[in-house]
Amino acid sequence: MWRHIASNAIMLLIVGLFLLGGLVLWGKSEYTAEGPLDAPICLRVEPGMTMDRISRRLDANGAISSGPIFRIGADYTEKASQLKAGSFLVPAHASMQEITDIVTRGGASTCGTEIVYRIGVTRQVVQVRELDPEAKAFVELAAFNPAQDDVEVPQVYTDRRQRRDTRYRIALAEGVTSWQVVEALKGIDVLSGQVEVPEEGRLAPDSYEVRVGDSRASVIQRMEEAQAVRIAAAWEGRSEDTVLKSPEEMLILASIIEKETGVPQERRQVASVFTNRLKRGMRLQTDPTVIYGITKGQGVLGRGLRQSELRGVTPWNTYVIPALPPTPIANPGMASLEAAVNPDQTEYIFFVADGSGGHAFAKTLAEHNENVAKWRRIEAERANQ
Repeated sequence: MWRHIASNAIMLLIVGLFLLGGLVLWGKSEYTAEGPLDAPICLRVEPGMTMDRISRRLDANGAISSGPIFRIGADYTEKASQLKAGSFLVPAHASMQEITDIVTRGGASTCGTEIVYRIGVTRQVVQVRELDPEAKAFVELAAFNPAQDDVEVPQVYTDRRQRRDTRYRIALAEGVTSWQVVEALKGIDVLSGQVEVPEEGRLAPDSYEVRVGDSRASVIQRMEEAQAVRIAAAWEGRSEDTVLKSPEEMLILASIIEKETGVPQERRQVASVFTNRLKRGMRLQTDPTVIYGITKGQGVLGRGLRQSELRGVTPWNTYVIPALPPTPIANPGMASLEAAVNPDQTEYIFFVADGSGGHAFAKTLAEHNENVAKWRRIEAERANQ
């Protein structure tokens, strides 16, 4: 009898082991299988959260098929204690194993709120935006100009500033001056420390991710390092017959091109006009340099130039000086740097606004005068509307 009982017990144990093994294999299969999530979601992991709370949040969003299996899988892979705070994009049909990796690998948040400080030529904008996981595009929640005296800061900006997973970015537009950049950085409260105004033209227009507590000096340094790389690359790729003699001259001309046209397709045409003038020993006669001589890059002039200013002697007045000004007049982008040393091959020596946002180019003074007359008529018509 005892032998029979022992035999049955062994058989039950074997069956139990098989069942347990099958259960483990099934659980592992479920843990690594494609998940039930039909569309991406943004999963916010707050500081101090546990894998249990995360599993309940995922379950509520229909992202996992079993909370217990998710928790057991995280424990078994020794990742349950490695949760990272942040906002993470969970793609459609992500497995429980993939989701565990997403919330434990660390690094920057991949979705959620982003606050962008945009530094433009004529204004600054603080933009609060949030990633729409399904569209994989940012949706603007609020925007305001921090430089306005009577600005009302949106509550959503204040609320999102309190979140540890909010990301911050500084977007620097092409054509801003170094003074404008520093003044804008002074007003960005996530940054710290003082900084001097760097040399004109030495900051790369681009988008820079920053963290709370970063120093303003470190941000400027990143901009300078990026611009140095661009200057070197543009000069390396210069045309063999460029009239410019150094990277500094390239930077100066690029800054003028940047201020003269906002139409990307025109940059090399504008560059050809200035190149042709330099080759002929003609004055550049470009208004942005006159304006820089008046403002020194400290803000926008906000009015038209006077005849006395066009005749006034400053180191930057290209209606008076016979060549390039002594310094850049803004921070140019890569396209303008490349255009300065690779202009179109044209015979143009004049250009004027054409009323469409672009310019009309001319080879002779007679053609130019006709284009100017057309522009004057357009100005008069607009003034009478």
